[in-house]
Amino acid sequence: MFSETLLLVLLLLFAVFLLTMLAQKLKISYPIFLVIAGLGISFIPGIPRIAIEPEMVFLIFLPPLLYESAWYTSWNDFWKWRSPIVMLAFGLVFFTSIIVAFVSTAMIPGFSLAMGFLLGGIISPPDAVAANSVLKHIKIPKRLTTVLEGESLINDASSLIVFRFALAAILSGQFSMQQAIGQFFLAAGMGVVIGLAIAHIVYVVHRFLPTTPSIDTALTLMSPYFMYIGAEHFHYSGVMAVVSGGLFLSYRSHEILSHSASRIQAISVWATLAFVLNGLVFILIGLELPIIMESLGDYSITQAIHYGLIISITIIVIRLLYTLLLAYLPSWFGHTKQADPKNPQWKGAVILGWAGMRGVVSLASALSIPLLLSNGQAFPHRSLILFITFIVILITLVFQGLSLPSIIKWTGIKDIEDFPPEAEQEAGIRLRLMQASLKHLNAHFAAELEENELIQFLKKQLESDISITDQQLASLECDTTEKVEIAQYNSVLMDIYSVQRRELYQLRKEKMFSDEQIRKQENQLDLDEARLI
Repeated sequence: MFSETLLLVLLLLFAVFLLTMLAQKLKISYPIFLVIAGLGISFIPGIPRIAIEPEMVFLIFLPPLLYESAWYTSWNDFWKWRSPIVMLAFGLVFFTSIIVAFVSTAMIPGFSLAMGFLLGGIISPPDAVAANSVLKHIKIPKRLTTVLEGESLINDASSLIVFRFALAAILSGQFSMQQAIGQFFLAAGMGVVIGLAIAHIVYVVHRFLPTTPSIDTALTLMSPYFMYIGAEHFHYSGVMAVVSGGLFLSYRSHEILSHSASRIQAISVWATLAFVLNGLVFILIGLELPIIMESLGDYSITQAIHYGLIISITIIVIRLLYTLLLAYLPSWFGHTKQADPKNPQWKGAVILGWAGMRGVVSLASALSIPLLLSNGQAFPHRSLILFITFIVILITLVFQGLSLPSIIKWTGIKDIEDFPPEAEQEAGIRLRLMQASLKHLNAHFAAELEENELIQFLKKQLESDISITDQQLASLECDTTEKVEIAQYNSVLMDIYSVQRRELYQLRKEKMFSDEQIRKQENQLDLDEARLI
């Protein structure tokens, strides 16, 4: 039985890899393509039915994916754009839940207000993975990406709290708004406290104990689970624990991963893990449809699709109106800021509004609704809520995801930021680092420079690198002739690296040096090539 399950998982992974490569070939965002492909695969006769276990999503998938997002989130950017992030992650979630509650209650016979809030809490949080995947190869202002990433870090917590309070109200038959608000702030606040406490413990282990690159990498994999399980054990927000702890450790990453080997290994492992988890999650969404359809019960497919379409349109319109309101609200209250003629406020608001694609957290929340009430009766409308959630995910992910590039092109928004272009920033940073190194060498190693030829060579190499980088930086601002020279220089270097790789292969065949030393040189070549790509 276990071998069959393992084989199924491996086949799913293999399908994810093939479909992702096909998506890249077709230039379609891979989460969207995987959902569509999973949906198509699910209707093939003989395909085994695969059910998503909510505990698996919340406990296995969610902590590392949140942690990885938090790790790569800039704290400075997060804090700079904290107002729109908080307004979207909390304000929009609550506003969406309220509107969905009243719309669904008015539309669906026998649907109570508490069930409406339950549905609202389920479908309110957008999925950042899908949005980031769509936006990855599209130039938009960095602030929009920062707001979307920051919103996604927090909105899962706010929506899950709304969901749990609504579920508790349905199961117990009692609901107090004052108590719910108090419990919300307690759950979120204590989640942050627990996350930071565990992050400090992990920081001490990384910082002051004699770890190795493998131990450092393993600790980064264990940390989000410690934070999530620790908070959830005391019935607080595990999402807020992972996000707060991840942001803290990311800000201190230069201290806890002080060795280059640890950084290289951890980055490689996390890139692979995040890709595998995201791929599995999105293909499982598509594979889940037949199971959801079979459980519809008294509702016809036509009725359920009708309800799903109305709710989908409702949340799309709500988000668009809310982001436009958020963009122009400060000016209405006298807080004016300098207008940007190239990027009017409505352009960013439309992109943020259209990027509200739903994902796996919504489906996992719906699946976690219990089958029975506390009195033993069947949970009312559970199958319908599941189906509506799936329709919302499908429409927002596929329709909005595929049309988002066209929306961005239609707005004509420009990538205007406070910082210079990326290539200029990269060259400027390298130049500062080498200048500081040369200054330190001249100031503290004057005697060694006179006596040691290797240190003399190091100085000459730094001076040469400074000259090349200075010329490259100047070429980014000057004529095309110098740009051609830099391109030729990079081309020659790449050709030399290719020759060196062939020579390393020959050395391996000749068995003159150990494989370990040859691999080290290959890794160094990888790093040198990465600087030119």
